[in-house]
Order: sequence, then C-alpha cells, then structure tokens
Amino acid sequence: YDAPAMMASTDEVARIATEDYAAKLIVIVVYGLQPSASTQNMTAAGDIARKIKDAGVGAKIMMTGTHPAALPFETMRSEAVDFVVDLEGPVTIYKVLKALIEGRDDFANIPSVWWRDGEQVVAPKSAEPLLIDLDTAMPGIAWDLLPMENYRAHNWHCFDHINDRSPYASIHTSLGCPFKCSFCCINAPFGKSSYRTWNPECVIKEIDLLVERYGVKNIKFVDEMFVLNRDHVLSLCNLLKNRDYTVNVWAYARVDTVQDDFLEHLKAAGVNWLCLGIESGSDYVRDGALKKYGNDDIIDVVRRIQNAGIYTIGNYIFGLPDDNVARMQETLDLSLELNCEFANFYSAMAYPGSSLYKMAIERQVELPETWKDYSQHGYNTIPLSNKYCSAAEILEFRDNAFNQYFSHRPYLDMVKNKFGQEVIDHISRMVSVPLSRKLLEKQTAA
Repeated sequence: YDAPAMMASTDEVARIATEDYAAKLIVIVVYGLQPSASTQNMTAAGDIARKIKDAGVGAKIMMTGTHPAALPFETMRSEAVDFVVDLEGPVTIYKVLKALIEGRDDFANIPSVWWRDGEQVVAPKSAEPLLIDLDTAMPGIAWDLLPMENYRAHNWHCFDHINDRSPYASIHTSLGCPFKCSFCCINAPFGKSSYRTWNPECVIKEIDLLVERYGVKNIKFVDEMFVLNRDHVLSLCNLLKNRDYTVNVWAYARVDTVQDDFLEHLKAAGVNWLCLGIESGSDYVRDGALKKYGNDDIIDVVRRIQNAGIYTIGNYIFGLPDDNVARMQETLDLSLELNCEFANFYSAMAYPGSSLYKMAIERQVELPETWKDYSQHGYNTIPLSNKYCSAAEILEFRDNAFNQYFSHRPYLDMVKNKFGQEVIDHISRMVSVPLSRKLLEKQTAA
C-alpha cells in the first residue's frame, strides 16, 4: 500500500492495516526515491505504528528502510515497533514472518533484526549478507498492487510536454553506490559502499510491462548512479533502442563517470535528462565532500551532455562543512554559468546514515527537532551549521539562490527557446510561491 500516492492519512493507513488484513506481521517501509526522503517520512511512519499498536491487534510491527537501518536502536527505543531491520530487508522480513507463522520466538537466531525481550531492546548477533543475484531474489515489482494512475513525473522531466506527466513509473536497475560522499546516506541499508545490478534483460522485462500494460512514457531510473558500469549502461540502452519505445527517461550520473560514447546510446534509448551532483562551485568544498573534480571538468561534461541532445539537471548544496558565504557564492555563480535546463538547490543536512550526521552528533551541532523537519522545504527545517555560517545564513542563501536562478534572464531565454512560453509560465508560478521558514522569521524578528 503506497500511502503517499494514495494521499492517505496516518489514521486511514492504520485502519487499513488493522481491519482489511489478518496479518501476522505489518511492515512499514520507510524509504523514498531519494535517500534523504526516508528520514523525513519517519514522523508519519511512527504515527502509523503507534495507531496500529493502539488498535490492539495481534500483528507484530516492523520497520525497514534507510532511516531505521541507520538508527536501529533509536528507532526501537522511540517507536511503537517490535522489530527493526538494520540492513537490507527482504530476507530478514521473510525469516521473521516465517518464525511468527510457525509460532517461534527465536529471533536471536535471525540476522540483522532488532527485537524486544520484554522491555529490553536486543541487537542482532550477525548481519544478513547482501543479496547477490538480484534477478532471482527480486525479479520484479507488483505493479498491479500499486495505484499506477496516481503517479506523475517531476515537472522538469516533462518540460517537452509539461501537461503530460502521467503515466509515470520509477524503477531500479542497480542498488547502492561505490562512492562515499559525506552528505549521502544511500548505503545505510547495505552497511557499506556497494554496487549491484539487475541483468539488463530483467530490467527490460519490467519496462516492457510498464509500457505495454500501463502505457508508461515517463520513467525515472532510481539508481543513485546509473551512468557507471559500461556493460550495464550500454546493454540496457541497446535493449531500449531496439524496442523503439517513445519513452522519456531520466537518470543520475557523476561528472567523472560520463563518457562520450555513452551519450549517443543514452539519447537513442530515450534518456532525455541526466542529473549531475555538482554540489559546489569551490574545489576546496568539493574535495571535503569527497568529490574531487574541478570546475573546468564540470563545465566540459555539462556541455558535452547538452551537445548530445540530453538535458541536464544540476544539483547544488549550500553549507557543506567547508562552505562560507564567498564559497556559496561561487556555487551560485557556477550554476548561473552552467545554465542547466533545471537545477536543484539544497541546504546541507545531516541525514542519519551519512558522515555529516556522525560529525554533527560528535560536535553537538543543532539538528531539527522532529524527523519531518529534515525536509528541505519544511517550515521548521534547520540546515547543518558550520564554523563559518549559521543555519539561518545557509538557509537564506539557499532560498535566495533558488529565486535568483529561476529568475535569471539567460536561463529564462534558454528555457523559452527550448521548451516554449508554457514552461516559462509554469516556472513563474513555481517561483511565485514563497517558502515559509521559521528560522528566517526568527532572524528577521531579532
């Protein structure tokens, strides 16, 4: 049951879980299609768990996902759950469910599950190995159980057809990431930097189903790093190209993984957008975040992607540990120079499972009061402060950068030339809605 897609309240989700099923085990999956989404979903997930528990049903409650895996003890201690999975979920969920069905309580023998012995929280004795053969272990998704008609693509993903954002689907072709960016929590459910792929033949079967049964045209490859493994990328691109589908795909890449011979194949396969983690306009700041490439490299890659007929999204982060106002300005300046077809501007946040979270805890840096306040766009959000800038300064810079970018005349001229006046009007409406920020209201009042 996809609660956000159904726009269901926590009361409704709890009612469905307790009344519509005679479950032995209710699993609350706290994931998101961005790794950072898991933490901000914890507030709603915890509310659902409490309401299920208060209903007095006999089912046990489990949480799995990026945030629970990053903070298993804290999740057991603070949430109304019986189990937490501290690594990858599928095998552990199966083993716990099998034990419950068979009337066993030997949870100490199940790897990677935290459980309760009375009031005591018990840690697992061992870790469940990561799945190796993804094709066999997780060969597909039960699309028929999902509200496919409720999904729609990002606005920019459909700049070529802004009023035609559905049907839409997002799929994985790989799991994990081999890199160790300081701000990222992607590998929390895997326990280490890792990278595993589905066979392209397995992936294309899923795409066939999405296109032929559900009429999906807009697709996101959720992989944290799709443009990485040569054989994987080119094989899947060739399969898509041979299908002759009219699909509109977007995927993630790194500046240092984009190769010229990839681009022609990506475009021919329907990959119309590549999202790059540029992060900062300062070499010094990027080095500190473990992204060691220069501005010239970034500019060159963006231009090569655009010259191949593929649109770019630049991701930028303000307030990384080595950032100051001048370096944040370098980031904004670089974004304006690059003039990507779209840009995402973030404040640095200490997401559980990331190196920044460990650093913030060690240094006792102020963090958001509730999990939902880790949302980038929330009223109560508190970015990670550093030795140069307060959280309020970083947040204000980020919000101003967003408005400046999407009001920048060269950007608007480029968008109008490529996508037309309708997209310009859409962007104008987007920028006209200001974000309310408690932190900035306090600063103004002071």
